[in-house]
This record gives sequence, C-alpha cells and structure tokens, in this order.
Amino acid sequence: MITPPAPTSFTEKDFEILARKVVHEGIFRYVKYELRHKLFKGGWTPVLQREVVERTSAAGILPYDPILDRVVLISQFRVGAISHLTTPPSSAKTSPWLLEIVAGILGHEEKPEAVALREAQEEAGCRILELYPIHDYFVSPGGSNEYIHLYCGRIDASHLSANHGLEEENEDIFALILPVDEAFEWLRQGKIKTAPALMALQWLQINRNFLRDFWFKKNTLSG
Repeated sequence: MITPPAPTSFTEKDFEILARKVVHEGIFRYVKYELRHKLFKGGWTPVLQREVVERTSAAGILPYDPILDRVVLISQFRVGAISHLTTPPSSAKTSPWLLEIVAGILGHEEKPEAVALREAQEEAGCRILELYPIHDYFVSPGGSNEYIHLYCGRIDASHLSANHGLEEENEDIFALILPVDEAFEWLRQGKIKTAPALMALQWLQINRNFLRDFWFKKNTLSG
C-alpha cells in the first residue's frame, strides 16, 4: 500500500502554470489559467483550466472595549447579497445591508496592521489602542486569491458615533456599539452572515477572558 504525501509536503515545484490570461481588469481582475499539479497517488493531472478572481489582500478588525465589554460592528449595503434575494431559494429575512467587522484592502506595500488601524478610524470612528492578531486565511480559494488578515483591536467605546464612511468612496456605514453578549446572541441567532465577522466573534467568544486579562496585565505592567 502506497502512503500518499501529506498536503503540507507539496511545494511550488509540484504544480506548473502553462498559460495565464487576464480576461478583465477592473476593481477585481478576472484571470484564466492553464495548469497541472501532482496527485496524492503519484503522477500529474492532465492540463486543467481554472478561472480565478484576483484581488489585493485585505485586513479586518473587530474593535473591542474590554472595560465596557462592548464590540463595534458595522452595517453597509453589499451588492453581492442582492442575488440571494432574487434567485430561489431566497429568504425574506435576508437583506443586502449586512452586519460586518471593519475591513479594508491593502495599498501598495502597506502592512495589514496599518490598514486595520486606518479602516477602524474611517469606518467606525475607532482609535485602536492595541492590536491582537486573530488569524489570516484564504476566503474562497476555489475561485479567488483573496486573503484576509484578521485582528481584534482594543478601543475606548465610551464616545463613539454611528455614521461613518468616506464620501469620495460613496461609503454609507452605520456603526453599532453592542454589549458583547448581545453580539454573541446575534451570532447564535444567525444574524451575522459575513465570514470575517463570524470568525472574529467566535474567536472572541472563546478568548474573551484571556484577552481581557492579557490587556489588563500588559497595561498594568507598562504603566
């Protein structure tokens, strides 16, 4: 019996890009590939054709006040959610105004941490006092190269306002400052339908006590 290689043992030497064609260039880039790759059972695939939506990596952040025990979520209109309303099976409870965490696309040579800090201010009026990394991940690698760096950010939520966004980017963003247990209840009820918000809130649900102790001890020692 042949033991197949572990997925982590494959490297860039185990696939070949034979052709790459940019079909459309806009906010996103639409690309067609011809490629082949090695198989777990040995040998190679035939030449495969794959289509990929290419976009710049992004950073997302869940603002959290460990003193008031509140998080900040945002809501804005998302065109990608429209088809769910118009294509069966649709749900009358679904809206294209989605609950999200703050997020933004990385600029040229921009660090994910810098994007998280900038977007928190632009989209929610939050000054991030401290960052804690959650995870980074591929969003949908079967058809997109989108990659997200996820953070939790310590804030003071005592003086936040609701309406935000850049007019020049036609952003209309509403910030919700919620008791963290209420956000967890929304999560349980299925009101959160965006992956970064799901992951960040679930992470906070698991790590809430650790994070509060970590930030308290760190700031006590530094003070």
